[in-house]
Amino acid sequence: MIGLFWITEESVYLGAEPEGHARGVRLTAEGIQAVGTDQQAFWPWPQVRGVAVHYAPVRSSTRWLVNSVADTVIDLATGGVDTPPAFEVHVRTDTETAELTVYGSAVGGYVQSEYELSVDLLERLVDGTVDVDRLLEWGRTDGAGATPWRPAREALLRSWASG
Repeated sequence: MIGLFWITEESVYLGAEPEGHARGVRLTAEGIQAVGTDQQAFWPWPQVRGVAVHYAPVRSSTRWLVNSVADTVIDLATGGVDTPPAFEVHVRTDTETAELTVYGSAVGGYVQSEYELSVDLLERLVDGTVDVDRLLEWGRTDGAGATPWRPAREALLRSWASG
């Protein structure tokens, strides 16, 4: 996971990659795709006027570390968490605003700096100055399901957002 993005060799998602019929938001070179039960739609990039993230669990880096450790201890003691925390992604066009559900990372939420860089990158995707293919290229060449350390994640987000 890189900030708010889950990147595989074939797909880019906001939040975690949905499994089965779980809800999620997939970003493609052509546009934004809502997936999952009761949430299926597609908006081409030229029609998208804005993408906003609401209720994502965002914390300072110190608080993120404390919460991650606490969440891990609780998960170990209780046998794990059934569902990761959810947040909303609002896709706005000239004619509608769709409110979509996305599942985030299961442990600790998002660090404030990565969240802000992710929002910057989303804005660049919407205005067309950055293409999803840049993220997919990383997924194919370097991603391989791994999550880099935070400084590397932030550097990736900055480089992608800079176009």
